[in-house]
Amino acid sequence: MKKIISLFILLVITINAQDYTKESKEAKDLRMQWWSDARFGLFIHWGLYAIPAGEWNGSTNHAEWIRTTAQIPLKEYYKFVEQFNPVKFDAEEWVKMAKDAGMKYIVITSKHHDGFSLFDSKHTDFDVMSTPFKRDILKELSDACRKYGLKICWYHSIMDWHHPDYLPRREWETDRSAEGADFTRFFQYLKNQLKELLTNYGEIGVLWFDGEWEDTWNSHYGIELYNYVRSLQPNIIINNRVGVGRSGMEGLTKAGEFGGDFGTPEQQIPSTGLPGVDWEACITMNNYWGYNKFDKDFKSTKELLQMLVDITSKGGNFLLNVGPTAEGLFPQESILRLKEIGEWMNLYDESIYGTEASPFNYLEWGRSTKKTLGNNTRLYLHVFNWPKDAKLVVPGVLNKPVKSYVLSDKQKVLLHTTRNEDAIVINVPLTPPNENVSVIVLDVEGKDEIINPPAIINPINIFIDKLDVIVNTDHNDVEVRYTTDGTTPTMNSDIYKDRIELRNTSTITVRSFRNGKPVSNVARESFTKVIPEKPVKVENPEAGVNYFYYEGIWENLPDFNSLEPVKKGTSSNFDITLRNQNDYFGFQYSGYVLIPRDDVYTFYTDSDDGSKLYIGDKLIVDNDGLHGMQEKKGIVALSKGFHRLKVLYFERSVGNDLKVLIEGGGIKKQIIPDSMLFHDR
Repeated sequence: MKKIISLFILLVITINAQDYTKESKEAKDLRMQWWSDARFGLFIHWGLYAIPAGEWNGSTNHAEWIRTTAQIPLKEYYKFVEQFNPVKFDAEEWVKMAKDAGMKYIVITSKHHDGFSLFDSKHTDFDVMSTPFKRDILKELSDACRKYGLKICWYHSIMDWHHPDYLPRREWETDRSAEGADFTRFFQYLKNQLKELLTNYGEIGVLWFDGEWEDTWNSHYGIELYNYVRSLQPNIIINNRVGVGRSGMEGLTKAGEFGGDFGTPEQQIPSTGLPGVDWEACITMNNYWGYNKFDKDFKSTKELLQMLVDITSKGGNFLLNVGPTAEGLFPQESILRLKEIGEWMNLYDESIYGTEASPFNYLEWGRSTKKTLGNNTRLYLHVFNWPKDAKLVVPGVLNKPVKSYVLSDKQKVLLHTTRNEDAIVINVPLTPPNENVSVIVLDVEGKDEIINPPAIINPINIFIDKLDVIVNTDHNDVEVRYTTDGTTPTMNSDIYKDRIELRNTSTITVRSFRNGKPVSNVARESFTKVIPEKPVKVENPEAGVNYFYYEGIWENLPDFNSLEPVKKGTSSNFDITLRNQNDYFGFQYSGYVLIPRDDVYTFYTDSDDGSKLYIGDKLIVDNDGLHGMQEKKGIVALSKGFHRLKVLYFERSVGNDLKVLIEGGGIKKQIIPDSMLFHDR
């Protein structure tokens, strides 16, 4: 009877459990408001990995991944627990540095991939309370954040290299059998720790998941975990890495997959804005997330500030990382940059907090953010490149200017403005008010009406015989005029209809007009007529490609020709399942691709980690380096027939995949079919 009652209660709970993934847009926007207004946060990667400080057996290119990148057995890694004693850690000092830098929230690693917890957990002994330090770091930080008005947030890894039930094991972990491991038990452990994190530390702003890309994690787990976390704290914000389908380092979830509350571009800024999408770019100050004492390649304060402005202008948040030392101190380089960023924010934070994305698609001198002020609009003009003639040209603004001044000028002395066709011209000081980024305020009447230049949207800029160029504009009440010789269009120039046909090398310039007057800046792009690469003569080719398989640890593609292959053979395609192991390997494929007709072709590699593609001796696609699944492309004009093809690929650790695609010649974008691949007999 008790069992029946328990099952009934469980059924009732399941039926009544709220599905937070069905939240309305209005409710989500309200929940996200503080985060959207904040724009700027501090990321902290800290744990046992700070003790070796990036070095292991003479190698100095490690950090938070050191247990995997240096292949440290768990028994050896446990020794760091006895050494972790950051006696110089001062939670209030960390929080004050973030606050003084203008940051509004802190995200810290409650648990990274190594499985070590920075908090007092009742579900594991692999935590800070087992170290000589014996202090709950997250408790001290959460208390300090509330004292100084910042939101405290947790980064929590799904992947766990310590827990006996987490799968898969690292391939090199021969000392840890996976026999008897049960991932469902690990999932319960994950929920148990999250309950501690969400019930013992007050209100938490963000739950920032990571390590979701291994195939043991799936969408079902992600949705269940998302709902579980929000059942404990309904107002919390959760990133997209709770689910699956993230597009590698680009950080945005693919269509059809559950993407949490916001996207997470890593170590990069989207090239254009992402209307209707909440996103946050996480970026390191130097090269590593965790502390590496050898890594002195810090970005300059100017570079970091321009990143902050660039991200904000595109409607995103900036999560800037610091990796503290084993003593509990921020590196001096990080302290200096936070201080200098704070000095800038003291003058210009109005142009960052609570702003909307720029209405301009492109400004050659910098970036813009905006706010609505009653019936009018305020444009914050962030100037990276100060005009040498002291005239700041703001293109495509149809509104009447109200006033303009330097934001850092306490007296708000008005700057003189004039109109030149579509543009408002502001007479600015001869020298920039700030050496990093200066900000000019421009208030205009009414809701901003900005007409961006028409977009020339052709994906390729070379052609063989002829090319139809397509132009688009986001305004219906304008006419687009163009020239093909690079000159600025006038009212006497041709009117764009549905395409511009080119038969010779040309520079197309387009501009929008209304009522006989130009109302936008110009857009310009060159298109080159080329002679396609000639095919090579191949006698009696056989289907497939040759491959050479190598093993080694690399950060970039090595010179495979100088290495001894582990094995070699032929394959029907670019098949990395021919490997002997899942990490630390590489392939060199060579053969021919049979091109069906003369045309311009686009080749792609989508790989984790690095890859390159050559046609003949020409590098067409460069997708090298350590990264998650990432797609790069290149274009080449080819004649009908066989062309020599070479693809290089390497994988360091964790995920591994390689896709090689083609588009053109009547072929829609697809993986290169086996029927197009050949090698010498």
